[in-house]
Amino acid sequence: MLNYLRSWGALPASQLRMIVALAIAVGLANLRQPYPDIAPLQHIPTVILILAAPLLLRRWPLSDGSVACVLGFLLLHTLAGRYTYSNVPYDAWGRALSGISIDRSFGLVRNDFDRLVHLVFGLFAIRPFAEAARRHGGMGAKAAIVSAFLFVGAVSALYEIFEWLLTIVLAPGVAEEYNGQQGDMWDSQKDMAIAMFGGLIVGLGLLARRRKGSLT
Repeated sequence: MLNYLRSWGALPASQLRMIVALAIAVGLANLRQPYPDIAPLQHIPTVILILAAPLLLRRWPLSDGSVACVLGFLLLHTLAGRYTYSNVPYDAWGRALSGISIDRSFGLVRNDFDRLVHLVFGLFAIRPFAEAARRHGGMGAKAAIVSAFLFVGAVSALYEIFEWLLTIVLAPGVAEEYNGQQGDMWDSQKDMAIAMFGGLIVGLGLLARRRKGSLT
């Protein structure tokens, strides 16, 4: 326990603030929870990561920028988790702020907030993984970026498998709400594809920077 507490104390102040901000966001997301039977399942992995973060960052330090990428994704995931993804009222928010329906403007027939989160995962995961691969895995810049892209694909596939296994355990109605397919039989494939698309965009951008000698 003492070693764990020391890990918290050893964190850079900027990273400690980020982790505390995420913990506060998770707490707020569960106040007056509108979907108490489902939403907590979305937050459990985030809570575990928050508790493990000091030990992980002490063993494998990352830059503030990479930690911010992880935090940014988890904050978006926390927002989505409050509404079990499928029920995020982004269209109502859009109409309230601008009077414009996002769904109508883009011809959406389902709640597509989950697609946004998968895209952001691909966009935000490349930098921290590539940095970890370079700093702690001894990889060159190009190999680290390619490995980061493969990491996005692997994690996306594992997450979809995890969702499938969890739906086997849960009651059918709860499983459907948690899984959030919304009647789309290709939901898993689309989620993986959009995450890899996001990873590809960032990966190609980092490779371009590497050619110019400015990859950091």
